[in-house]
Amino acid sequence: TKQEAVLALLRRAEGATIAQICEATGWQPHTVRGFFGGLKKRQGITVIAAERIRQVGPNKHGAKGSHSIYRIAE
Repeated sequence: TKQEAVLALLRRAEGATIAQICEATGWQPHTVRGFFGGLKKRQGITVIAAERIRQVGPNKHGAKGSHSIYRIAE
């Protein structure tokens, strides 16, 4: 299922970005973030932003190029 696919992505050592999860599931970003909240509420699984990549400044993409890497908290 899509839920199992998301959990598999989040369990990888490198984690996953919202864009990667959207691509794998066909979901919109707000749906992915809502799914993260539902995991904690219904299954007690906490998703953390393990790393935030900020690309701002000269010759950078700005906020559009910034992203976070999400993982399941151990």
